[in-house]
Formats: sequence, C-alpha cells, structure tokens
Amino acid sequence: MELFSIDPALLDWSRAQFALTACYHWLFVPLTLGLSVIMATMETIYYVKKDEFWKRAAQFWMKLFGINFAIGVATGIILEFEFGTNWSNYSWFVGDIFGAPLAIEGIVAFFMEATFIAVMFFGWNKVSRGFHLSSTWLTGIGATLSAWWILVANSWMQHPVGMEFNPDTVRNEMMDFFAVAFSPVAVVKFFHSVLSGWMTGAFFVIGVCGWYLLRKRNVEFALKSIKVAAAVGVIGTVGVMATGDASGIDAARLQPMKLAAAEGLENGGNGAPFSVVPGIEVPKVLSILATHDPEGYVPGINDLLYGYTTPDGVHHPSAEEKIKNGKMALAAFKTYRDNREKDPAAAAAARKVLDDNIAYFGYGYLDSPKDLVPPVGLVYWSFRVMVGLGSALVLLLVLVIWFNYKKRLQDITWMHWLCILGVPAVYLAGQAGWIVAEVGRQPWAIQDLLPLNAAISSLSVGQVATTCLVFLVLFTILLVAEIRIMLKAIQKGPELDDNAHVANHVAAKVNASGAETSSASAETTEKA
Repeated sequence: MELFSIDPALLDWSRAQFALTACYHWLFVPLTLGLSVIMATMETIYYVKKDEFWKRAAQFWMKLFGINFAIGVATGIILEFEFGTNWSNYSWFVGDIFGAPLAIEGIVAFFMEATFIAVMFFGWNKVSRGFHLSSTWLTGIGATLSAWWILVANSWMQHPVGMEFNPDTVRNEMMDFFAVAFSPVAVVKFFHSVLSGWMTGAFFVIGVCGWYLLRKRNVEFALKSIKVAAAVGVIGTVGVMATGDASGIDAARLQPMKLAAAEGLENGGNGAPFSVVPGIEVPKVLSILATHDPEGYVPGINDLLYGYTTPDGVHHPSAEEKIKNGKMALAAFKTYRDNREKDPAAAAAARKVLDDNIAYFGYGYLDSPKDLVPPVGLVYWSFRVMVGLGSALVLLLVLVIWFNYKKRLQDITWMHWLCILGVPAVYLAGQAGWIVAEVGRQPWAIQDLLPLNAAISSLSVGQVATTCLVFLVLFTILLVAEIRIMLKAIQKGPELDDNAHVANHVAAKVNASGAETSSASAETTEKA
C-alpha cells in the first residue's frame, strides 16, 4: 500500500468536508430516532383507548417526523458516498469489512423504513388500526436497525476486530462477521447513540409544547404530549448515563489518548483527578470513571508518547518505538511484495517480520510522535459542553415532570422558556459528543490501523474545497428549508378532532351556565 505525497491542505479540506456532512446528518438522525418512539407510543395509546385525541396527536408528530426524515436521508447518502470519493485508500484497505454493515443497512433496514413509512403516512382509514400501528412501530424499528449497522461500522473504526491483513491483496479481510457485528464497543455505542436520540426527540417535543404553553394554545395537547415525551426522555437519559459510563471504560482500555485529551491530562498516574475546568479538579474521579477504582492507573498524554509501565508491571512502548516498528512492517511488506515470485525465501522472511509487527503497521505512516496527539483544546471543551449540557437537561427533565405532576406547568412562564431552550441544548450536547468521539481518535481513520494521511484519495485541493463549499451551501439551504417547514407546521398546530372541540365548547357553556345559575340562586337565597 503505497503512500503518495500528501498536501496538508488536501487532508484538511477532506476532513472538513466529511465533518461538515457528518455534523449536518446528525442534526436529523437523533430526532428521527426519538420521534419514532414518541409517535408510536401515542398511536399505541390511541389503539388501546380508541380516543381520537391520541390519533390526532400521533399524526401531528408524524408530520414533523416526515419532514425531518426526508432531509436526513439526503445527507446520509452523501456521507456514505464520501468514503469512496474522498477516502478511496480507506475503502480499498478495509472495504471488505466496512462495506458489509453498510450494505446490510441499505438492503434491509433502509428498505424496511421505506416500505412501512408509506403505510404509516397514507394508510390511515385504509388498513386496519392494528396493521397501521404495526407499520408505525416497524418504521421506528427500521430506523433503529439502520442506526445499528451504521454504528457497527463506526465502532469498527474505533476498535477494529474480526479481520486479518492479506499482503497479497493489500486488504484487510473479514474473518469473523459476528465479532464485527456484535463487538462490545458496537453494542455500547449503539445504545448510547440511539438513547441520546430518544433524549433529543423528548426535548424536541417538550420544547414545542413549551411554546404552545407560552402562547396559551393547545394546552391539553401540550401537557399530554409532555407526559409521553418525558417518559421517553427518562428512559433515554438513564440509558445515556449508563452507556456513557461504559464508553469511558472502553476509551480508557482501547483509546487512552482520546481519554487523556478529553481530560487535558498531561501526566497520568494512580488516583487521577477529574478536571471540571482548568484549575478545578476533583481528586480520584477520573480513575473511578476510567477504571471503577479510585486508585486505578490512568496514563496521560506524555505517558502515551514516551512509554510507561503500569503498576502491575505491563510495559507500553513509546510512540517512537511504535513508529519504528511500523516502518519496519512497511519495509517488510514491500520486500515481501517484491520477492513473492523471484525469491520465495526472502519473501517468507519478510512475511515473518511483517506478521511480527503487524500491530504497528499503521504507525509506519506517521512522521512524529506528536502526530498521535489530537487537538486537545477542542476535545477537552467539547467533552465539558456534552457533560454540562447533559446535566442541565437532566435537571430540566426533573422540573418538567415535577411541575406537570403538580399541574402547575401550564402556569409557569419561565419553565416554558426553559423547555424551548432545551431544544438547542440537546442538539449541542449531541454534536459535542460526536466531536469527542471522532476528533478524539485523530490521527486515525481506523484506530491504530490506518491514519488519515494513508486513507485519503489522490484528489486536487481545488476539487475537494469546491465540493465542500457546495455542500455547505446545499446543506444550509436544506436545513433552513426544514426549519421553516417545521415552524409552519408547529405554528399551525395539531389538527384536533372538531367534534372534540365542539364537545369541549358545549361543556364549557354548560359549566358556565351552571355556575351562573348557582350564583343567581345563591344571591336569591341570600336576599330572601
């Protein structure tokens, strides 16, 4: 696998384009995952109670789901194409493995969504209530399965397993599909990402309903929708915290540089402190988060660069040693390729050297140990934005549930504003989380296996810069269009059953008349 001369600007533009597409795509995915559960739950209540109110409520949130889903598909397709256009060396090197989950996602999950979403939107009064309910749930399950296979692919990039390098084809080949598909890292990332989507959907619904309460509109609809969204939000929040803890353990074990960068930890040790912000530390908390042991050893950036030995005597080589072994592996690989036919003995000897150093193959493409350090400031502050906003959202959810239980939520204006502000907050927390996950593992396209400078396509800077700017304009237009359409749908509000409005109006008149009659009778009695 030859490494052509890399223009740093080409690498920067390629990374920027992929980051741009991924960030825009993740604006739509979590809302799809969250709203699918909320609207299906509402339709289930309608199916059980046969109350038209819940049918109308489900239809309203389905409308917003559909708007969001359509835009999300467009960005997702472009994101997958970029692996072939901008990262062709990556696609060649691991396409046998990485392509499998993406193919399954497209063939099974996406077609499942596409099939049942049509019934969900156009099948009202055309299919039985049970079949329609099944279609709604299957649409959400299809979206979740789609997320599963995409996150399997992403998790494999974080922790490559189930494969073996074939020097004859210069490709990594899948040896164990189940190891790839059901890696513990993939399972944790799946639940963490999907449940964060449930949080996003919950706070989106709470925010929209907060606006209705602020405007004194659709009050009953808003309060009942908040109850369903809050229930989904509680499950999502608890799940995100649990899987976040598991993610920290995985990072400490498999991606220690990411953890060190997220903490700004230069020098590690036993009983490592947690940095709240620069200058404020909580003793031993990082060790607890990373090892579940207050005295657990956590390596810092310098330890990882210059080598270290853990208290139990395990030596970890320095970055310089890894790079040296990586270059030895690359040289052996070239020797093997050159001598496969003309000198089998030399090829066999080179193959042994390659096999002995294959764990460091990717390090051979790096020039300096400093290349292994990701942008510490960006990762450090993104982690604090994620945790800080996540904690604030937990508090907001508790307040929403409490005031709604006390039947006071509709009367507290400042809570309405907090509900509205929860919408941008949950999106910022999600984006910050992905920055930690993806920027934190730089310079690797695949952790410890393939760095970005060996994964890139041979393109001109102008080509990538132009398409990046085109995508920026295109995605921004799509995002603005989606927001405008959604705001119009929200402003219009749910199409509640007219009969229900009439019944409520009559009931209000009757109650008012009864109150007036009672008042008049009381006044007459008093005069008498």
